[in-house]
Amino acid sequence: MKHTPLYGFGKIFAQPLVYPFIPYRTQGRENVPEDRNFILCSNHLGISDPLRRASIGDRELCFFSKAELFQNKALAWLLRSLGCIPVQRGRGDVGAIDHASEVLEHGGIMGIFIEGTRSRTGEFLQPKAGAVMLAYQHHVPILPVCITPVGSKRPRLFHRAIVAYGKLIEPEELGIQEGRGSEYRAASRLVMSRIMELRDPKTEEK
Repeated sequence: MKHTPLYGFGKIFAQPLVYPFIPYRTQGRENVPEDRNFILCSNHLGISDPLRRASIGDRELCFFSKAELFQNKALAWLLRSLGCIPVQRGRGDVGAIDHASEVLEHGGIMGIFIEGTRSRTGEFLQPKAGAVMLAYQHHVPILPVCITPVGSKRPRLFHRAIVAYGKLIEPEELGIQEGRGSEYRAASRLVMSRIMELRDPKTEEK
């Protein structure tokens, strides 16, 4: 998929300006595929996480944002221009799922916070099943990503962080055969475990 004009502008000009305020370094960049569509699944610590996840390369990353943010017309225009998809949290949002499906069908990258909300303590939360459901339905792999705050377990607004990319989880590894709820839940726990494995406890103490 091609960049939206504002997304392309942000990658070239805005990201270097923002970096000093949300410093991060990456690990495992070699695990990011350059020629495949996939779903990027990560934990969620703060509002600056989407900017850190956009460091994956030149390709545009689309991701879900809570629908409440789109109530302001100006902000809604900005978010949509940056590839954000509004989603109603806490219930099945068919429109958001259809939009994500379109992104994947056109070879794009879909970013999903697998916990569905921010962790205000830095601890991992229970995973949701939306990401694995999309991976199963569209037969695309999942890239597990862990965002770890540096120097403290509790994330802050401008915390330093490490963004660690794990190895791709191929659709066959998810163990989904019939698309049952129990299979989705088990698969989401598998993805969450891969994300958790990427966190180095020593990083939180630096």
